[in-house]
Amino acid sequence: MGNLLLSTATVLMAGAAFAAPGTSAILPKGSAHNIVLVHGAFVDQTSWQPVADILTQKGYNVTLVENPLTSLAADVDATKQALAKQNGRTVLVGHSWGGVVITQAGNDPKVSALVYVSAFAPDVGQSLATLAQSGPATEGAAAIHPDDKGDLYIDPKVFPSAVAADLPPQIAESLANHQLPLNHTAFEAPVDTAAWHDKPTFYVISTKDKVIAPEAQRFFAAEMKAQITEIAGSHASLVVHAQEVAAAIEKATLAK
Repeated sequence: MGNLLLSTATVLMAGAAFAAPGTSAILPKGSAHNIVLVHGAFVDQTSWQPVADILTQKGYNVTLVENPLTSLAADVDATKQALAKQNGRTVLVGHSWGGVVITQAGNDPKVSALVYVSAFAPDVGQSLATLAQSGPATEGAAAIHPDDKGDLYIDPKVFPSAVAADLPPQIAESLANHQLPLNHTAFEAPVDTAAWHDKPTFYVISTKDKVIAPEAQRFFAAEMKAQITEIAGSHASLVVHAQEVAAAIEKATLAK
C-alpha cells in the first residue's frame, strides 16, 4: 500500500511539489513551524505524501502519523506521541477518519490549529457510527462492510468510483485491493473531547466526495465555525489536489 501510494504521488506531483528548487524556506513571520498529518481509514500515512512534500519544501517540519487503525484510543495515542516530539506550535491535520482522531487528540497545548480535510468532525459523545447514521447516505459509506473478524473494508468493486474517482483507474483498483482495515471498535467509539471547541479550525471540503457527502462536510464546518476551502475533488483530494490542500494548511499555520 505504502509503495503504491508513494509512486502514485510521485507521478501526480511531477512538476508541482518537486519542481521549485528556488522556493524560499523562510516561513511567514508568526507561523507555526510544525505540521502533523493524520491519515484516514483503509489507507496508510503515505496518502499524505504529496501534501507533505510541498510543505516540507517550503520549510515546515512535517510529521506523518502512522495510525494502527485498531481502535480510536490507539490512533489517538499514535497522534499524541507525534505531538510530543514537536518543538513549538503545531497544526494538526486529519483526513476522513483522521478527523475523529484529531478531534480527540487536538486538545494538546502545542496544537495551535486544527485542519479537517474531507473529514468527520464529531462532538463530545459522538462516534463515527453516529455520524455515519445521521448524515446523508453515500455510495462509499454504503459499501463499508465487516469481515468475519469484525474489521471494516470498503467493497473493492465500489472503492474506485466512491473513494478515488479522480485517480487513474488502475491505481484506484489496486488501492481497493490493498486496503488497510479499520477495526469496528474504532467505528463505534465516541470521543470524550472535541478540541475544535477551543482551537482555530479550518475545513477543506471536497465537493465531489462520495464517501462523506459534501453536505455533511459543510455541516461539520459550520458547526465548528471553521474557515472553509472548497476543492472540486473526490475523497482522495489530498492526493490529486495536494497543492490546494497544502495551501489551506498553510493558512492554518498563521492562526492565533
